[in-house]
Amino acid sequence: MKAVRRRSFIQGIAASAAWPTVARTQTKPAVVGWLNVRPRSPVFDELVHGLRDAGFVEGQNLIIEYRSADDRFDRLPELAAELVQQKVSVIAAPGSMVLADAARRATSTIPIVFMIGSDPVEIGLVESLAHPGGNLTGVAYLNVEVAAKRFELLHKLVPEAKSIALLVHRENLLETQVQIRNAEAAVKPLGMRLRAFEVGSPNDLDVAFATVAEEHIDAVHIGVDALFGTNRARLIGLAARYRVPTSYPWREFTAEGGLMNYGAIIREQFYQVGSYAARILNGEKPADMPVQRPTRLEFVLNLKTARALGIEVQPSLLSLADEVIE
Repeated sequence: MKAVRRRSFIQGIAASAAWPTVARTQTKPAVVGWLNVRPRSPVFDELVHGLRDAGFVEGQNLIIEYRSADDRFDRLPELAAELVQQKVSVIAAPGSMVLADAARRATSTIPIVFMIGSDPVEIGLVESLAHPGGNLTGVAYLNVEVAAKRFELLHKLVPEAKSIALLVHRENLLETQVQIRNAEAAVKPLGMRLRAFEVGSPNDLDVAFATVAEEHIDAVHIGVDALFGTNRARLIGLAARYRVPTSYPWREFTAEGGLMNYGAIIREQFYQVGSYAARILNGEKPADMPVQRPTRLEFVLNLKTARALGIEVQPSLLSLADEVIE
């Protein structure tokens, strides 16, 4: 498939203050703990790149202790406790509130770098975006906050749609509540009816899409959660099988055959987590490190998928896209 860039955003990168390079003068490698629900994936390499570009190279002066729950969210507290026992210098918990929450319950002293799609102040992770306080900081990529724009774009793509399903992860309770609340507010001005599906496992995705078909729901929106990111192929396949227009949170879905996405560039957010972890290794305190927000948002549209669904994309909508996959 051919990808064509339609427009670009100006990306500003805040300069970091100079701090003592504590870790680089140590004789022992720095140790970063990585907490996730699934094994290491290609997008996680961006986190490693963020560390490497700051001078921390895995296998040389850096050790990464990997802990994966293999989709068993009940194991996260145990794995977080293991990282604390390993006396890691930083815990990276990118992907969802569930990960950050498991890490913060395990330690109030070891720095934690999170990456979530919600407002971390609203859900109680930090005191403020500018001055987080405590031992947590990280990246809030605002996919929840941009829900209104995402629903608006999907509605422009399928203006005849009167109902839409929202898939959220029931294990990620706080973020799920925020996503449903924001979605309800977003679809009301569009004259659409929202039906929320709280799923807990990959098999629940099949049940949700089957119900969408049975209830003749016109479109689907995939919420923000690591569960969905690690089940991209399954979600894209279900949308194709049931021929339902579906919107996704990240470009990776659209590049692999999904219809469209609008939001932050997830690879850039993983990179920022690595950069923040490196700054902490170099002596900065998370309490003083502002929560980072994305500098770019992108709208990506897959024309091949649109044609397969019988959707005629209007030129005005094409002109809004940052990337069109043909």
